[in-house]
Amino acid sequence: MILAAMLAVPLLGALGMLAPLPGSPRRVTRLARLYGLVVSGVTLVLAVVAAAAFDYGRRGAQLGVDVPWAKSIGLRFHLGVDGISLPLVVLTATLTFLCMIYTARVLPAPAESRDGSPQALIGLVLLLEVGMLGTFVALDLLLFFVFFEVVLIPMYFVIADWGGSGGKDAAPRARAAANKFILYTLLGSGLLLVGILIVAVNAHTFDMTALTARHGAGLSHGLQVAAFGLLALGFAVKTPMWPLHTWLPDAHTEAPTVGSVLLAGVLLKMGTYGFVRIAVPMAPEGAKVWAPWLGLLAVIGIVYGALACLAQRELKRMIAYSSIGHMGFVLLGIATLTPVGLNAALFGNIAHGLITGLLFFLAGAVKERYGTGDLDALGGGMLAKAPYLASILTFAAVASMGLPGLAGFWGEMLALLGAYEPHAGLPRPTFITFMAVGGLGAVLTAAYFLRLLSRVTHGPVAEHWRTARFADVRSHELLAWTPLITATLFIGLWPKTLLDLTDGAVRLLLGGR
Repeated sequence: MILAAMLAVPLLGALGMLAPLPGSPRRVTRLARLYGLVVSGVTLVLAVVAAAAFDYGRRGAQLGVDVPWAKSIGLRFHLGVDGISLPLVVLTATLTFLCMIYTARVLPAPAESRDGSPQALIGLVLLLEVGMLGTFVALDLLLFFVFFEVVLIPMYFVIADWGGSGGKDAAPRARAAANKFILYTLLGSGLLLVGILIVAVNAHTFDMTALTARHGAGLSHGLQVAAFGLLALGFAVKTPMWPLHTWLPDAHTEAPTVGSVLLAGVLLKMGTYGFVRIAVPMAPEGAKVWAPWLGLLAVIGIVYGALACLAQRELKRMIAYSSIGHMGFVLLGIATLTPVGLNAALFGNIAHGLITGLLFFLAGAVKERYGTGDLDALGGGMLAKAPYLASILTFAAVASMGLPGLAGFWGEMLALLGAYEPHAGLPRPTFITFMAVGGLGAVLTAAYFLRLLSRVTHGPVAEHWRTARFADVRSHELLAWTPLITATLFIGLWPKTLLDLTDGAVRLLLGGR
């Protein structure tokens, strides 16, 4: 019952935040921070226990829970993990715990015109954790959809009530970004539900393991094409895929630091996970039809994201647009429909979660010290004012641009390699063209990160900051960032650790190829 306990702990923790805490506002804030730290810490321990209990020599789902949920329509509360979902489960629990460490010292305060309390924020983050973890362990299609939707409302309030990039219009901008986020994702969810029902009704089951084992058997070619198209649109909004990405920059820019970290580190992965877990194995004929179009939109997103980053003048907004490009590489890997490509996508998911989560932590730290994220206002010379902070920012930027030996390299390189040898049923010249365009996007990625470092960390200190004093990396920041730095180095130097875990499960999804 490890997985059930892993979901129950943050759910009960979120409900516990509904009870009033005694004492002064300062004491309530302190208790809420400690409470969130303990609950997310227990959840992380359970995720680590699940990883320790996992049999790495088996391919299928393990640590399962399978009990009746709604017998009349054949629904079951079915949970399990395999080599695809286990890394995402550990990543989710880790990032949530690190966010709680960060909020132990830096708890965002709502604007005066908005309602909010420390208890509410901690409760919403714990509820987010329930939805994120549940999405990765659900093995019933309708249960998956329920967990997939659970994250929307808490993230809406995190952005709307604790967001705001500063200035007199911070509250209205945060509300507008939250509204845009919820409208886009709800539209995608409607399409996703229709796609799920097409698959489940015609296959006469909601069981994801049974549907995966059938590899589309029982579904006609036309149904698979329609189902994959609807599922892909639903997952593409959450990923986000160009041109359905426009909610992302505003949401990231206006969200508080913990919201941005979880949004980039985990929520985007829910979309690409859905492609790998549901769309590709359950509608393989539809996947072959739509794969070239998916690859086309992926490489457009790679180049578009890089060019948009070169045009940005605000740090968080630039990092947000970089996510569009990085997730484009993940989608390109999926579009190849090969073990190499899907392994690349799963590796890229984890690498992006680690590196971009770190980048958003750093963006929050920079804004806390300088009072702005505007690149022109920041000027240069951060290495002279806060050398450790600038060094970690340099490390994260270099990792994100895909330097060999760091986590970001392997997902992008393997995605391009997968495009060179796509599935036999796909047009190879088209995918080789995609590979070339994706390579150009990788070069542009290096360009905008080097531009960022030249404008912020290097060079002389800007005139208006020469007499200012800034704290360098603080202890709570070091605690929150060190695991991300360590993991980025570890899987970058030993990619086999992660690839061996995902490869068997990927081949099982693809019918043993």
